Amino acid sequence: MRLRLAPALFLLAALPGSALAAGPAAPVPDETAIRLTNHRAVYDLSLARSTGTRAVEGVRGRIVIDFSGDACRGYTMQTRQVTMLNSGESGDRTSDLRSTTFENGDGKSFRFRTTTILNNAPSPAVDGTAEAGDALKVKLKEPKRDQFQAEGTVLFPIHHMIRLIEAAKAGQTTVPAKVFDGSDDGRKVYDTLAIIGRPNAAPAADTERDKPLREGDHAGMRRWPVTLSYFTPGEGERTPIYTLTFDLYEDGVSGRLHLDYGDFAIDGNMSRLDLAKLDPKAEGACRK
Repeated sequence: MRLRLAPALFLLAALPGSALAAGPAAPVPDETAIRLTNHRAVYDLSLARSTGTRAVEGVRGRIVIDFSGDACRGYTMQTRQVTMLNSGESGDRTSDLRSTTFENGDGKSFRFRTTTILNNAPSPAVDGTAEAGDALKVKLKEPKRDQFQAEGTVLFPIHHMIRLIEAAKAGQTTVPAKVFDGSDDGRKVYDTLAIIGRPNAAPAADTERDKPLREGDHAGMRRWPVTLSYFTPGEGERTPIYTLTFDLYEDGVSGRLHLDYGDFAIDGNMSRLDLAKLDPKAEGACRK
């Protein structure tokens, strides 16, 4: 079984007439008003729930996210998710997914590369570029040279996150969106729907989770519970193919990860958070 990377993480309007449609799209926010913290976050994985005849009996693994950049220089994100699934019915499976992306500060250009190793057998890499405008234009270098186009407004992952933070600050509770992140075979554009809960700045009641977020600025930083569902494009009622639940901090850091794959779900407990120091010289050069 192939697992999707958590996106990070992780789009302004659904297809007309679909279950995700929610009226006119909101205006694109000013990305420079949102400052995303450069950081490295480590999440330890465990089994949260398992159902079905071929139930998963145990989960171990880790997600590591390295994020850097700003609206001037663009955003780079490196993500690795290693997941070991234990099942008496289907056997043990180990998935190692690695993704590197770069997104321009204006959200119009995107580069991506993903590699996957399943049970020590590597799959062909997915490597390509994408341009966003009136339509999404994608060019693939691997696994074979190809190109395709998707109509409509599409956001790349970082600007999707910026959109969610902007919506949360504005008190919006739903954000329907179309997103392209280069995952899977590099040819999928997903309909997504984010449900945003009420803000909270008090420490979470569960003291055993996300201990690094109980220290420093994050201890009292505003955050919102978000449920982000991914759908195959289409119309009418649809079941999400994947759902990610998390606490979204206003600087872009995520806590309390919960990855729902349908037959089973995984919790991600942050065990380490390294914050990059702000470089005044780089920030000053960006403003010039």
